[in-house]
Amino acid sequence: MFVTTEDTTETKGVRLTAGDAELTVSPENGCRIASLRIGGTELLRQGPRFGSFPMVPWCGRTGLGRFRNGGRTHQLPINSPPHAIHGTGRNVEWASAGTGQSSAAFTYDLADPWPYEGRVTQTFELTPDSLTVTMSVETEGDSFPAQAGWHPWFLRNLGDGGPDAEIAFDAAWQEERGEDHLPTGRRIAPKPGPWDDCFGMPQGVDVTLTWPGRLELKVTSRTEWVVVYDEQAEAVCVEPQSGPPNGLNLLPRLVTPIEPLEIAMTWSWRTLA
Repeated sequence: MFVTTEDTTETKGVRLTAGDAELTVSPENGCRIASLRIGGTELLRQGPRFGSFPMVPWCGRTGLGRFRNGGRTHQLPINSPPHAIHGTGRNVEWASAGTGQSSAAFTYDLADPWPYEGRVTQTFELTPDSLTVTMSVETEGDSFPAQAGWHPWFLRNLGDGGPDAEIAFDAAWQEERGEDHLPTGRRIAPKPGPWDDCFGMPQGVDVTLTWPGRLELKVTSRTEWVVVYDEQAEAVCVEPQSGPPNGLNLLPRLVTPIEPLEIAMTWSWRTLA
């Protein structure tokens, strides 16, 4: 149950707790998860660009920053040349829609440079052994294509001399990646890592990260697309999203006045010590 708050300007570094799990959400910094600590151990890479941020109203790269809606072509800012990447939600301050000891909700209104009016809502529900995050995109006028998802930076190593994380998943396909880093539209058999690639899981995303002898964490979602990125030494990213990269063009999902875009993911964990 959310407790509605009158003043949203003071909501910074919102801390949720359940058992020995501690979650910190930073609404002023793109409503990203700034920290997740289990039994005092931090699981996310720290820093203002990291943690786990929402990707909305598009995920990954949009080719050359352009997309069409009907007969109109729109140009987005190029922030990862020559493409536009990861949406606008991570760059704005979100407003609190209510907080409790183990739950919270936040919103932000779509605005320039996104060309359509709408509202995005993100909720967090923490238990002693799981976190469920949901996101919805609603239009306040015209229908438009959109995507939503998350980009968590899980620490590759939890410290104390322990082993690096191991990643396991069983994908039905991999989106072939072209030289421009965009999907070609072809689906191929999954290749071994390292990855900066999108995979398809028709039965829902199900990826396991294991820090041997320390912790096991599962990332699950009813959506069927996940990007896995493990090309950096510091972290491993497992990114559930509502469509593939360049999805505004390859596989547009229309948000209409009667049909919002909704997506959820759950992180569940257990200790191995």
